Amino acid sequence: MGELSGMVAIVTGSSSGIGERTAQRLSELGAAVVVNSASSVAAGEAVAEALPGESLYVQADIADPAQCQRILDAAVERFGKLDLLVNNAGWTTLVDHRDLDALTDEIFRKTFEVNVFGTWNLTKMAMPLLRASDAPGSGHVVNITSIAGVRPVGSSIAYSMTKAALNQMTRLLAKSHGPVRVNAVAPGLVETPWTADWSAQHEGVKKMAPLKRSATPDDCAEAVLALVRNHYVTGEIFVVDGGLTQLS
Repeated sequence: MGELSGMVAIVTGSSSGIGERTAQRLSELGAAVVVNSASSVAAGEAVAEALPGESLYVQADIADPAQCQRILDAAVERFGKLDLLVNNAGWTTLVDHRDLDALTDEIFRKTFEVNVFGTWNLTKMAMPLLRASDAPGSGHVVNITSIAGVRPVGSSIAYSMTKAALNQMTRLLAKSHGPVRVNAVAPGLVETPWTADWSAQHEGVKKMAPLKRSATPDDCAEAVLALVRNHYVTGEIFVVDGGLTQLS
């Protein structure tokens, strides 16, 4: 019996990076985990199959409300309930903040459709299940946001705007929908496959952050677990950036 035995969790965007490591840690501690990705099906299936506990893979793009519902239906059909929703799925592309023409309407809309509308729709649809959770500390939502939501930085202006929206959504839902807990993990730059070729950005973090490195998926997953474990925390934006935001 693990620490989280009996808990059922959905981790969106969990075929790699932060989502993959979060799914692994939850499973290692006994939770049943629904792994999800929008397009990396083989990778998502491999993650689910490798988890030590009960697992399920669901291919779905959270930007589509019907596909959001499919994730929830699959979780309930397989495991009978939902206790934890980790909203990790997101999308971005590098656009220089000074180049407004490069931030096209297409990029702007896609960034919001996935990061804000998708996260909002899935969370809204999941709320009745989370209210019914019998897990210690009640149902729980953890949004993976970014320090780009609290500072004028980020891969694009649109991305930063979406993360600020998610941080505010976290606080608003926490205030209005207790005892369901709603928190966020806001990492700085993270070493993931998505940022593997962002060498200039990683070097910049090494120079500025007091801890002299970018975050790892494990750093972020452990922050998620810290919020899951503390049953009297809600509405928090847990910054995981090696001291970059507050100390440099």
